[in-house]
Amino acid sequence: MIGTSYVSMTRAEIEDLLAGFVVRLRAALRAESFDADVVRDIAAEMVSAHFTGTETLRRTIEVLAVMDGKPERLAALQGAFAAGYAAALQERGQLEQESILRAMVAAWQQAERGKRDSDARFAAVFTQAGMGIGVGDLQGNILDANAALLDMLGYTRRDLCQRTVGEFIHPDDALSVWPLYKQLVRGERDHFRVEKRFFRSDGGVVWTQLAVSLVRDEAGAPKFQVAMMEDVTDRQQLQLQLRHQATHDPLTQLPNRALFQERLAAVFDRDCTRVGLCYLDLDGFKVINDSLGHDVGDQLLVTVAQRLQACVAPRLAARIGGDEFVILVEDCSGTDEVIALAEAVLAALAEPVHVGGHALAVSASIGIVDRPVDTMTVADAMQAADITLYWAKADGKGRWARYDEDRNAQELTRLRLSATMPAALERGEFFVDYQPLVGLASGAVVGAEALVRWAHPTMGRLGPDRFIGLAEETGQIVELGRWVLRQACLQVRRWPTGFVSVNLAERQCREPKLVTDVAEILTETGTAPNRLQLELTESAMMGTTDETLRTVRELAEMGVRIAIDDFGTGYSNLSYLRSLPVHELKIAGSFMAGLRCPRDKVDECIVETLVTLAHTLGLTVTGEGVESALQARRLHGIGCDHAQGWFFAPPGTPEAIIEMLASHAILS
Repeated sequence: MIGTSYVSMTRAEIEDLLAGFVVRLRAALRAESFDADVVRDIAAEMVSAHFTGTETLRRTIEVLAVMDGKPERLAALQGAFAAGYAAALQERGQLEQESILRAMVAAWQQAERGKRDSDARFAAVFTQAGMGIGVGDLQGNILDANAALLDMLGYTRRDLCQRTVGEFIHPDDALSVWPLYKQLVRGERDHFRVEKRFFRSDGGVVWTQLAVSLVRDEAGAPKFQVAMMEDVTDRQQLQLQLRHQATHDPLTQLPNRALFQERLAAVFDRDCTRVGLCYLDLDGFKVINDSLGHDVGDQLLVTVAQRLQACVAPRLAARIGGDEFVILVEDCSGTDEVIALAEAVLAALAEPVHVGGHALAVSASIGIVDRPVDTMTVADAMQAADITLYWAKADGKGRWARYDEDRNAQELTRLRLSATMPAALERGEFFVDYQPLVGLASGAVVGAEALVRWAHPTMGRLGPDRFIGLAEETGQIVELGRWVLRQACLQVRRWPTGFVSVNLAERQCREPKLVTDVAEILTETGTAPNRLQLELTESAMMGTTDETLRTVRELAEMGVRIAIDDFGTGYSNLSYLRSLPVHELKIAGSFMAGLRCPRDKVDECIVETLVTLAHTLGLTVTGEGVESALQARRLHGIGCDHAQGWFFAPPGTPEAIIEMLASHAILS
C-alpha cells in the first residue's frame, strides 16, 4: 500500500494496521459460512483510515487474489471487499460533495443578493473545484459550467450552454432520474443524489456520482438548479470487472452457478408463466481427465462451452461446476421447445472434439424440466433438474430424460424405503414366507424356497420386487441376506425332512465373509449343510470372478447345495457348467408359458434340452412358475425332477410347510 495513499501514520503504524486487516480477511475467507458484511466493514475501515488513493483498491484486490482458498470463495471475498470499498468511498465522496455543494449554494445565494465578497467566494469555489459543477434554470437550460465539468464532458462552455439538461439523460437512466428531476424543478424536493451516466461530446459515456440541489429565491420559490458531478468511471469499470469475475467461470467464461441462480430467481420474481431447464452432464469426463490429463479436460470443457453458446443463444447457458452445465429457457412455450433444445445440444456435442492431438467422442446426459412457475420454487426447479439428470444417466446416458411427477414419487418412495430398511430390520418388520418344492414323480414336498417379505407400517405388505433391488444398490442386501439365511436355517430345523432354498444376490456372493457367515449360522442353528440350498442367478454364476468362484466352491465343499436360479434366460457358455460346483438347475418360469398350450412345442423342446444337459452333468432340475396341471404333466414327461409354483401352493407360512412335510402330502 505504500505510495498509493497519503495517511498521517508512520510506516510501522501502517504495517500494523494492514496486518490486522489481513488477519481478519483470512478469517472471513476460512470461515465455515462466508459473511460478506464482515468483509465490507473491513473495506470501509480502510477508507476511514484514508487509504483512498487511485491505486489502493487495485493493489488490495491483487493481494486478495493470491490468498489461499477456494476460487469461488476468493471471488466472493474480492467482490465483497470491492463493494464495501466502493460504497465507503462513495459515501465519503458524497459527504465531501455535499459540503462543497452547501458552500457553493450559500455563495451563490449571497452572490444573488449582490454581495461582492460572496461573489468572489462563489467564483473561487465554482472555478477551482475539482468536481464538475453546472448551473441551470428551471426550464433545463444550462447557464454555466466550470472547467472540471467541461473537461469531463468534452465540451466548450459555449457549446454546453447551448444545450439542455434533457439532452444528457441516458436512455437507461430515464426511469430512475427523470422523475426526481421533475420533482426538483417543481420545488417538491430540494436535492437528489444518484449515480448516473452522461454522454460525452465524442459519443462516449462517463459514469458520475451526481448531486443536484435547488436554489430558491428570498421568497422560497424555485429559481435555479445546481449540479455537482464526480467522475467515477474507473471505479464503475472496476466494479463491473470484479462482478464479471465473481459471476463467470474463469475457464469457459460462461456464467457460473451464482449468476445462473440470480437469473433463475429473477424469472420467478417477474411476470413469467413457464420456465424450462436443461441440466447437462458430460458422460465419461472423469475418464478423459484421468487418462489424458486435466489440460486436455479443460480444453474439452472450453470447446463444449463454445458449442453450447452457439447452439442455445440467446438463452442463458452456464457452467455450474465440473462438467455440469445448465440452460435456462425463460418464458418457455412448452415441452416441445425444451426437448428440441436438448436434442440440438446432443447433436452439437456428437461431433468429435479435437484436443491436444486427440479426437474425443463426447456425449452428454440431459435432465429436462419445464413447468409453470407458480407450481414450484427456484429450489424445486433445481432439484427436479438434478433428479432428472440422474434418470438420464441411469437410462443409458447420451440421452435426455424429462421430469415426471409419478416417477419422482416412486423414487422418493425408494429413498424412504432405503433410509428405513436398517431400522425396519431391527424392529422385526421383515418376515419369511416359504413356497414348497415338489417332486414331480411322487408329488411329495421335498423342500421349500425362502422368500422374504416386508410388513411396512404405512405401505403394507411389500414383496421382494419392491425392496430387494434397492437393498442390492445400497449394500444393505448383505445384512438382510444374513438375517434371511439365519431365519431359514432356524426354520428348516423344525421340519421333519426336506431342505430350504435361499436366494443369494450378486452383492452377497462378493462378500468376503460369506463362507464364514454361512458356517457360523449353520453351527449356531444346528442345521446340517445338506439341508441348505443357496440359489444364485445364472448371470451371477457365469460372471463370477476367481474369488467368487472360490467362495462358491468352499460352500459346496462344506456340503451346502448350490443351485442356479432362472437358468436359460442368459447367454452363457453351457460347457462352463462342467467346471461349476452346482447341484441343481432351476429353469426360468418364462419357459413355462409355452407349456400351457399342447400344440406349442418350442418351449417344451428347449426345456427338454436343458433337462437332458443337466442330467448329463449329474444335476437335478426344478421348473419354476408352474401354474397348471398341464404344465406339471409336460414337465414330468420330459424328465424334470422338481417343480414349484402356484399350481402346487403359493408362498405361505412355515407352519403350512410343516404340515405338508409331516403328512407327506401329494400336491399334484
